[in-house]
Amino acid sequence: MATHPNGIGRDGTLADQAAARTTAPAALDEDRRRVHGRHGQDSDHEHDHEDAHAFAWPEALRIGLVALAAAALWFRVWEPYRSVSVIGALGLAIGGWPIFKEAFENLIDRRMTMELSMAIAIVAAAAIGEFFTALVITLFVLVAEVLEGMTVQRGRRAIRDLLEFLPREVSVRRAGSVRAVSADDLRIGDAILVNPGGRVPVDGTVLAGHSFVDESRITGESMPVEKTNGAPVYAGSINQSGALEVRTERIGRDTSYGKIIEAVERAERSRAPVQRLADRLAAYLVYFALAAAAFTFLVTGDVRSTIAVVIVAGACGIAAGTPLAILGGIGHAARLGAIVKGGVHLETLGRVDTVVLDKTGTLTYGRPAVERVLAVDGVSPEAVLDAAAAAEQRSEHPLGQTIVAHARAQKRPVVEPDRFSYTPGRGIAAEVAATTVLVGNRAWMRDRGVVMPDAGVTGIMGDTAASAASEVFVARDGRLLGAVAIADTVRPEGQRAVAALGRLGIRTILLTGDTRPVAEAVARSLGIREVEADLLPEDKLERVKALVAAGRTVAMVGDGVNDAPALTAASVGVGMGSGTDVARESADVVLLGNDLLRFVETLAVARRTRGIIWQNFAGTLVVDALGVGLAAFGVLGPLLAAFIHVASELAFLLNSARLLPSPRPASRSRSAGTEPVMPAGEALGGRA
Repeated sequence: MATHPNGIGRDGTLADQAAARTTAPAALDEDRRRVHGRHGQDSDHEHDHEDAHAFAWPEALRIGLVALAAAALWFRVWEPYRSVSVIGALGLAIGGWPIFKEAFENLIDRRMTMELSMAIAIVAAAAIGEFFTALVITLFVLVAEVLEGMTVQRGRRAIRDLLEFLPREVSVRRAGSVRAVSADDLRIGDAILVNPGGRVPVDGTVLAGHSFVDESRITGESMPVEKTNGAPVYAGSINQSGALEVRTERIGRDTSYGKIIEAVERAERSRAPVQRLADRLAAYLVYFALAAAAFTFLVTGDVRSTIAVVIVAGACGIAAGTPLAILGGIGHAARLGAIVKGGVHLETLGRVDTVVLDKTGTLTYGRPAVERVLAVDGVSPEAVLDAAAAAEQRSEHPLGQTIVAHARAQKRPVVEPDRFSYTPGRGIAAEVAATTVLVGNRAWMRDRGVVMPDAGVTGIMGDTAASAASEVFVARDGRLLGAVAIADTVRPEGQRAVAALGRLGIRTILLTGDTRPVAEAVARSLGIREVEADLLPEDKLERVKALVAAGRTVAMVGDGVNDAPALTAASVGVGMGSGTDVARESADVVLLGNDLLRFVETLAVARRTRGIIWQNFAGTLVVDALGVGLAAFGVLGPLLAAFIHVASELAFLLNSARLLPSPRPASRSRSAGTEPVMPAGEALGGRA
């Protein structure tokens, strides 16, 4: 009966328009041409026509004429012929034209659809002189088309809102002056100015200014996020207070905003297995209805009951409700900040029973930070830090840079070393103020004759809190001074996310290339029981393959290049938005806000989507079975059968529409706080 979106117009997609520009107002006109798959065995059959989702005047006029014709027949306003109703025939010709046209096209293509069965019922009713019944059936079908289109339009409106939201003109600083340019003319590296109340047109980094930015359209964060120098900003966010100068890093389809647009479009184009099942089931139900009608006529000889059987059976709720549910689920996930790259991945997410997590950059921020400075008896922590920072000042190693940055943040003087040498995988030897300072791992200290405690500095001090940290030992003139404990900070929402996965009955496994002590400490802090450490990328790949081979539906969450093979091998790969380009491209789902709780919420949305689809399946089968039985025994007449058909279809569509995102994001605080998107870091398994 009604159409369901299965594609975008042939002349170009909205994603293509987003690729060519940051804002694409012209796409709104293109959006009025699209391809619809019809109910039946092969809804990949496509043809262009005007947007059926808007309640346009031709539809209103057609419905009005059919309603007037039905009223004229009921009151017998003008019936010059006994054998045929002129008003009824005209009403059916005008009102039934879209239905008959679609049925004829389906017949030519040898596709069994609900339009064809409805056309058969209307013609049969008219053939036996039931013109009033035929008109009422036609009226129900036309009204159902409009109501269904208005429901589906809510999903399409998400794209239109996104496209209309970005500014068409942008203030850009070029050659020392500020001028307004079209958003189409933006280039990577441009410095753009965003005034208070303005909308950010690109993804980039703040060069100057201080403000609070509303990122609710991108990450679902309801509270404004503070932005200062170096902070990332996203296209589609709203600058609320101060002016910002932003360096352009991504435009058009490469922005977070563009990814959301593409995700919604991909939802319309993609065909999940459950959607293909819905199309097959729709065709089978049409065959069942026609067979039941033929059997009813052979047994009872009652034409009215036969027509009622054809009318009451319908699979429109399945065939239209399934893609609408998938569209709603992906749109809802996008609102949460999780970009799902197609309906098949959303369906797989709904079946996930095992989540494999990487550590660095996924459960942690992926950037080292000094956790504490530890000193042996008789030495102050400040002396340890000063010696380490002086030796590391010329170092390019991430841990060394972290120590120097920490010293400067503590306002400690960093002395320039007189001599500096670095041994890869070991450590540094430097001459500082006529003394020899060694900074490195345990093996480096022992090689240089430094006496080391068996349990390490943290052990002799009875400190177990730093067990998840990398120990960078510091010695002067052959005497151990202490150690700097450097750890990768665990994401604050990680523990709640793991607990939430447990409540969903999902098995959680940590796979990391980091050392076992570090991995186990992180796992304990988050409540993860299964841990495997010291894994190479190929080891992670084999572990994921083994889980999939064992029949598990696996979601792999990672952020680095080393996670890409495992992301591809998993049932569904989930990439952190702060991760590498390779990881994001390999992933089936991308978390823009890097919030693991959003991932759990996306899993819940996927399960809800799957549940609603199967509710529609079961409900359609029950309604059709009861309706056909009652109609065959004469309990349901054609009019009541038409009402039940339309009412059940709309009920299933509204059930699917519950998944569509609301016009505004839910009012909720993001548990992880405001976390900048940072590059993926290295595993902190010691200085190597």
